[in-house]
Amino acid sequence: MEKPSVFQERVLPVLTILFALLVIWYVAVVFLNAPFERDTAGRAGTTITFSEILPKTMFQQRPVLPAPHQVIAEIWDTTVNKAVTSKRSLVYHAWITLSATLLGFIMGGVLGILLAVGIVHNRAMDRSFMPWVIASQTIPILAIAPMIIVVLNAIGISGLLPKALISTYLSFFPVVVGMVKGLRSPEQIQLDLMHTYHASKAQTFWKLRWPASMPYLFASLKVAVAISLVGAIVGELPTGAVAGLGARLLAGSYYGQTVQIWSALFMAAALAATLVMVVGLAHTAVLKRMGIKP
Repeated sequence: MEKPSVFQERVLPVLTILFALLVIWYVAVVFLNAPFERDTAGRAGTTITFSEILPKTMFQQRPVLPAPHQVIAEIWDTTVNKAVTSKRSLVYHAWITLSATLLGFIMGGVLGILLAVGIVHNRAMDRSFMPWVIASQTIPILAIAPMIIVVLNAIGISGLLPKALISTYLSFFPVVVGMVKGLRSPEQIQLDLMHTYHASKAQTFWKLRWPASMPYLFASLKVAVAISLVGAIVGELPTGAVAGLGARLLAGSYYGQTVQIWSALFMAAALAATLVMVVGLAHTAVLKRMGIKP
């Protein structure tokens, strides 16, 4: 039997799902936008047929649900046709959000790793601090974000740092949990072997625990970098920011520009996918450096 090609195994299933989603999307566009056209025709005292409604639902100026081609056109216009320094450019707003995301991700990653090392090597910290780490994530970020913004503004701190701290708050948790699991992943027989070699705690950490934790670390970092982006966007909402993807979402909701909202959402999704891909490439490079075949 002939082996299926790469196109049949990987590309074709993705294209099939994408086509199905587009069909569902277009059907939803007609269903959600048609009432407006009927109401408009009713107020004008005329009747309108489905064949007349169909094209109108695809090109409404402020649709309930924009059509895919409208979103694509908006993304093209705000990324290619606008200068990257323009405040109407999605690239400009994406960079503002990305800067807060990366800063929060770095701080959250470092904080998570340090906390995990302390929890693994200190029993008192494990029993007293770990429950608080878990409990911290039960507080909705939409409730705590305005508090962080207000407190920091009261002491004269504004701009990038408050948004980065919200990203840090969200991103440190998966890193802590993943690294604790990874640092404890070596089996007892491996730890006994290090003890037989008279290895110190530092040597055991760097020669055994740290390499064993790498798969767990990078799996956690993929989650952390995506959730950092969410934190940066959420951090822009209560401040009434004028720049960033969160600001685009706010402006779109204020003025009923649903096409703008959806284009910002797709830009955020593309940005998150790119960041996760970069972390994945870093993971592959580290595994190759360690002599492990990915």
